[in-house]
Amino acid sequence: MATPELRTPTWINYWGWGSGDMLGAGAQAVITGWLAYFFITFCGLSAVETGLILGLPRLLEAITCPLIGYISDNLRHTWVGRRIGRRKIFLILTIPLLPSFALIFVTGQTFAYYLTTFVFFEFLYTMFLIPWETLAAEMTKDYGKKAKFAGARMLIAQSSAILASYLPTLIINHFGGKDSPGTFLIMAAIFGGLFSLVVLLVVLFTWERPYTEAEKLIQPEPMDWTKAALIPVNMFRDLFSTLRIKAFRQHLSLYLGGYISQDIFNTAFPLFVATVMMGATLVISQLMTTMYVAQLVSVMIAINVVIRTGPTAAYRMAISFVGAALLLFLAFYLIRPAGFAEGLTAMGGNLFSAANPMVLFWLFVPIILAGLGRGTLNFVPWSVYNYLPDIDEAVTGQRREGIFAGVMTFVRKIAQSGAIVVTTSLIGLGGYVSADKAHPGVAVVQTPEAVRAVVLVMVGGPILMMLWGLVVSWSFRLNAQTHQVLIHEVERLRAGETQAESAESQAIVENLTGWRFERLWGRG
Repeated sequence: MATPELRTPTWINYWGWGSGDMLGAGAQAVITGWLAYFFITFCGLSAVETGLILGLPRLLEAITCPLIGYISDNLRHTWVGRRIGRRKIFLILTIPLLPSFALIFVTGQTFAYYLTTFVFFEFLYTMFLIPWETLAAEMTKDYGKKAKFAGARMLIAQSSAILASYLPTLIINHFGGKDSPGTFLIMAAIFGGLFSLVVLLVVLFTWERPYTEAEKLIQPEPMDWTKAALIPVNMFRDLFSTLRIKAFRQHLSLYLGGYISQDIFNTAFPLFVATVMMGATLVISQLMTTMYVAQLVSVMIAINVVIRTGPTAAYRMAISFVGAALLLFLAFYLIRPAGFAEGLTAMGGNLFSAANPMVLFWLFVPIILAGLGRGTLNFVPWSVYNYLPDIDEAVTGQRREGIFAGVMTFVRKIAQSGAIVVTTSLIGLGGYVSADKAHPGVAVVQTPEAVRAVVLVMVGGPILMMLWGLVVSWSFRLNAQTHQVLIHEVERLRAGETQAESAESQAIVENLTGWRFERLWGRG
């Protein structure tokens, strides 16, 4: 089968595709950064109830994530796939429904209401995310161009996170209501409109993998209900087949080590600020904004580091920054610097007006270090993801971008669900008390045991997860040089070759795939 000539992406394609992470990362920045705080502080839900709302929808996605990836892959030779696009049909369906994001932030509702609205939005989010993630891998095979797609995505992601963190400050400054739940409803309505806009941009400025001449001769098949009934069986067969790729298993460890550590931190950090640093919504907003600005800077640095040296060096550097930040937060809790609370009160809610060096240090040094590390932890896994379908193609002889996106999102959401449920449960077991439903936003004095639980979870959880990723990173061998060798060998396999060009290239391909060379290209 001849390889069709790919169009060359330009800056508008990089940024058009990357704009999708305004939804991909922007929604998660709001959800992981604010939703637990919103439910506990303004809706009177317990920490355990909050964890269930944030965690249960992810379990439902054990079906929806791989299912959407599988269906998307298999729409290629249908009327919908050829006329609209096997990926883009899903994107188009979400555009009018995404403003429903604001429904989650209506106060005074029941546990069932919040669970239902969150499940609905998470389903829309999955419908967009999985097909969207495949497009960069379909638009180019070049290592450098794929890194540019990942870089554009991450820059948009960090910008959306900055917006998610700073919007409460802007809304409070313009509309008042220092501790009002209306702040979050306005923020969610703004994001809902932005989500629809960026999905439209993705549809307009991206393309799917072009058809080969042989594929054009394939006639679209009518709907076969017997085959449709077998979708779950085939789907999970393909799902588990991805785990037979060595580089993908390693990649998942790096991915989860970096991302779950952030899920734990994001859930606990607003409560840490409220109970240990004695700040409220305005302080949390400005600290998170500072962190996300640092993350943006970190991504810009990481793009060059990954292209020049590969992903693992950047990953280890990121872990060291985040680890240092967490230890500083622990030190703050243990030391309780004298005069900090008074200095914070004297600022009148504007942290950027601080003149006291001691207050400045504890406010900004740990959170900037955390941001510098987190930006790179976010970038590295998604820069690597774009190369994984190439490794899979060497093993299977197929292009399965959709199933890989489905597996990654599925694993991510299941892991995120567990992280959030465990985090909120541990905090709840530590004695953390939610706000009274009759007095939303009114601070509750927590016991020393409850405060200690928040600190231990926020510091200990991320460190354990990052250590897991760090250990795996020492055996991960995917970089620009090894990827180039892999692509060359895939072209030779496509041409009918059965032996590697050299012993060195054979060793590289076997290390990345985890398969012996003679079993590649579907022969295993």
